[in-house]
Amino acid sequence: MVHEIGHVRGKVLVKPIRIGTRGSPLALAQAQMVAEALAANAMGETEIVVIRTTGDRVLDRPLSEIGGKGLFTKEIEEALLDGRIDCAVHSAKDLETVLPASLTIGAFLPREDVRDVFIGRDGARLAELPEGSLVGTASLRRQALVRRARPDLRVAVLRGNVQTRLAKLGAGECDGTLLALAGLKRLGNESVASEILDPRRFPPACGQGAIAVEIRRDDDRAVDALAPVNDLATEIALHAERGFLAALDGSCRTPIAALATVEHKSVSLMGLVASPDGERIEEITSRGAATEAAEMGYDAGRRLRARVGEDFFAGLV
Repeated sequence: MVHEIGHVRGKVLVKPIRIGTRGSPLALAQAQMVAEALAANAMGETEIVVIRTTGDRVLDRPLSEIGGKGLFTKEIEEALLDGRIDCAVHSAKDLETVLPASLTIGAFLPREDVRDVFIGRDGARLAELPEGSLVGTASLRRQALVRRARPDLRVAVLRGNVQTRLAKLGAGECDGTLLALAGLKRLGNESVASEILDPRRFPPACGQGAIAVEIRRDDDRAVDALAPVNDLATEIALHAERGFLAALDGSCRTPIAALATVEHKSVSLMGLVASPDGERIEEITSRGAATEAAEMGYDAGRRLRARVGEDFFAGLV
């Protein structure tokens, strides 16, 4: 579908697809991946538009204190709703479980490695840190899982983009930190990892490793452009994980993890919810038809929520 914005010497000018993104090196790398995927499918010219979000500006407080993970997407979604951009590129784990009514996910790029890595000063692994060492991470999920694995360690909030957190580690603000392997790979920086963590002990955040492209529901041009870019297996897995998250009313106040895998026409899910101190961790597994991934994920989350009880969640508000 061609959108005309004028003529030059009789030639139609086609409006470029404007891709909205945060301005961190990782966000820009992910936006460039979307631009390249569109170009590979001959979907026209693209333009990357950088938008600074509240989550990027406020770095001295935990996300749970300033509004949650939607702070990385709010301003970008506003630009999408206002028509200043045509699509928005997000790390899927940053997306709210319920999108604005007029927006939808137009595509998921093929998922990268879902695992977390531990990065210790001088290459130390998590098990090698001396008692009382300080691990910095902004993720309540990672905090709880570190406390489960090493209750003798101290854990503190460490915010900022990948480069900022690595710089803080190098400056001695903490003795170790955790990051997503996917982001390091996209930045060509995976060699900084001291170890790749086993997802059975350190399951990822819902959507970790996946890039989501958000669009307006009524934008036929964006719908058509992104259709051939979408990776079906990633879409199915994310439907399951986001369904699980929705049932648990997931926010930055609740340590939640989930990982869905797709095999032929079925999808399996492993998920957990934890207390921030890591002392209580409840896990669940489920399996269902790929065509009902979201429903399966939601049902697993609903059953886990019933098991832990509402008092568990009330204590996290």
